[in-house]
Amino acid sequence: MTLHADASLLVVNKPPGLAAVPGGWETGEPSLFEQLQAEYGKLWIVHRLDKVASGVILFARAAAAHRTLSLLFETRAVNKTYHAILCGLPAWQERLARHPLRLDSGHRHRTVVDPRRGKPSETAFRLLERFAAHALAEAAPATGRTHQIRAHAAALGFPLLGDALYGAPPTDLISRPALHALSLSFEFEGRRYDFTAPYPADFEEALSRLRGSLASE
Repeated sequence: MTLHADASLLVVNKPPGLAAVPGGWETGEPSLFEQLQAEYGKLWIVHRLDKVASGVILFARAAAAHRTLSLLFETRAVNKTYHAILCGLPAWQERLARHPLRLDSGHRHRTVVDPRRGKPSETAFRLLERFAAHALAEAAPATGRTHQIRAHAAALGFPLLGDALYGAPPTDLISRPALHALSLSFEFEGRRYDFTAPYPADFEEALSRLRGSLASE
């Protein structure tokens, strides 16, 4: 799970289904943050991942590092790359989604497109692989809204595989939205950092089955 640890940074590959940080709408087992603090000592939260998502997440191990890293995220100096499996086959190869997004406080806790009250949001999508009725896409969010990639993909008409909250049809390919935080890249204290997290087993299995279905046609 741990990808990197030093006096300033802790980077891990978060498993799907585990809350990244305490709080939120659901209670249950300790969050990833709480589990890591028990192992590594005092940590600071720099950014977040959806509970359903897997992949790279960064924590600070010192207050000074936390201030610097938070500023990097605020000024969009961190490159974030996600991989997602989309329902449907887009006609485009690349698409920039700029739908303004607003967190809906209703009982479903969705993020909705709202041109009037939504916050500016931007996600660049690029197709990596096409299957019979799905596609593997790279998603690079320039902003960090809650459920941003999921909401933007749905707004384009291609919700994430397994993402019933945003309109995806039922599937037996994966039991959660197919979203993986693949990599983080940034400059910190004069050094370049590039972290990549391998796919979890359920994401790999979904891709394998999609490739198998395509090969059998």
